[in-house]
Amino acid sequence: MDALQAILIAILQGATELFPVSSLGHAVVLPALLRSSLDQHAPEFLPFLVLLHVGTAVALLVFFWRDWLAIGLGVLGQGPAVQANRRLFLLIVVATIPAVIVGFTLRHAIQGLFASPLTAATFLVVNGVMLLFGERLRSRAVAGTASQTLRPMETLTVTDALVVGLWQCLALIPGISRSGATIVGGLLRGITHEGAAHFSFLIATPIIIGATVLEAPKLLHSTVPPGTFGIAAMAAVVAGIVAYASTAFLMRYFRRHEDWALNPFGYYCLAAGLGSLAVLLLR
Repeated sequence: MDALQAILIAILQGATELFPVSSLGHAVVLPALLRSSLDQHAPEFLPFLVLLHVGTAVALLVFFWRDWLAIGLGVLGQGPAVQANRRLFLLIVVATIPAVIVGFTLRHAIQGLFASPLTAATFLVVNGVMLLFGERLRSRAVAGTASQTLRPMETLTVTDALVVGLWQCLALIPGISRSGATIVGGLLRGITHEGAAHFSFLIATPIIIGATVLEAPKLLHSTVPPGTFGIAAMAAVVAGIVAYASTAFLMRYFRRHEDWALNPFGYYCLAAGLGSLAVLLLR
């Protein structure tokens, strides 16, 4: 892998990990469309993958450092709003548990079953339908109930967090976006776009760190070509910068477009998935 390939993949990872368009789906479909010779099972790709995840996780930690500092102080019984911060920590744990259980037991089986370019492209279409359907269903619920008010993240209950965590499990299928699924789960519980996105990005951090920890020990048993870690470290920095910029953009975007924020991403996934299917089937 040369430096240009590494930078392009890092940009793709940093953006699609947080935008509701499925980083895993793009990682499966794009090499097939471009007929890339990149071998994602090669020894040099593992440290690259691990450091990309590190870069993304660091970006999220830096962007939401106030939240994590408050949560850490709350767990220790210090700082203002101890109970509220302990409660947020509990909600993050509850939302993370389903993905940990399902991911640990079924991740390889699910990804092995669905991780072909055709099926990933198909699930990109499914992801688009999920985003559009979730947005429309929430809009109807709000319009049809005069007393319905949109709730901020601070009003999340344990049941809300569990529901969001169950939606997160869908992201184990290549083509289904983790952020998209969790935001839709939050919207259907009556949470604002900004609140749903905020909670989605908070629970992304332990998931990404957990995936990194699971992959890191494999480095001890693999032969890595010289120079690999230098390119991987550069890519991690690029992925982190893009992830930080993506998070900043999305938080502002969701705050300003409460009525239809997921629709553009839904239409994009429909177009990307259907276009990819057409190219792959007509070759």
